[in-house]
Amino acid sequence: MDRKKIGLALSGGGARGFAHVGVLKVLAEHNIPIDMVAGTSAGSIVGGALAAGMSVDQIVAMTQMVRFTNMMRPSFSIGGMLSNAPMGHFLTRHFPVVRFEDLAIPFAAVAYDPAKGETVILKDTGDLITAIRASCAVPGLFAPVKDASGRRLVDGGVTMVMPVDIVREMGADIVIAVDVLTCGERFESSATNGLSIGIRSVLALIRATSLHQHQNADLVIVPQIEHLRPDQIGKRDEFIALGEQAAQLHIDAIKHLVDLD
Repeated sequence: MDRKKIGLALSGGGARGFAHVGVLKVLAEHNIPIDMVAGTSAGSIVGGALAAGMSVDQIVAMTQMVRFTNMMRPSFSIGGMLSNAPMGHFLTRHFPVVRFEDLAIPFAAVAYDPAKGETVILKDTGDLITAIRASCAVPGLFAPVKDASGRRLVDGGVTMVMPVDIVREMGADIVIAVDVLTCGERFESSATNGLSIGIRSVLALIRATSLHQHQNADLVIVPQIEHLRPDQIGKRDEFIALGEQAAQLHIDAIKHLVDLD
């Protein structure tokens, strides 16, 4: 009897996306197979790394090298204050493959085309790094990313912050979603710099859209990271640990869903 195909949907959430890595650690430790993955924004980075064939240990090692300086720089474009071109160079150095055609498992990155007002699903063929950059281009903060078709794309969280339906369309029988946004916010101090304020404002606007996707997933993991800001890259280890904790709470249910208990 063929086993059920398992898909993973990873939400956006800035630095909160490090929590996705903690979830991956637990899934790997319990030999939960992942047959396909889709991600939005930060989820596209982690999902893309997994799909490219990186082990969890390799992904963790990569996260330790993430800095603001290798993720972004000031932009000379009127489309946004920042450019995530440095992110592209960083991912190209660390990913074993950079084309959709060469991925170990199917992957989709979610972006948005503001000119046409439509969600764009980047998958199957083309440049993986460009797709991830587009998915991470928070509108207003980052300049849009031009794809091979000439479209100027921005963060897919505008319309689909947690791509459960995309994973289902890719052929998953079981969809495990990881939502790093709907736990809410409980910060000890307010953000004071423009980047922090911008990211938090945008995330506040799109958070509600992820809740709609919950009902379409078979299981949703929500790390309890409400006390951490989406710009706190330096808290990566805490994000990862809290992602692990959240996944551990659900591991028996996951094994039951995929008939591994």
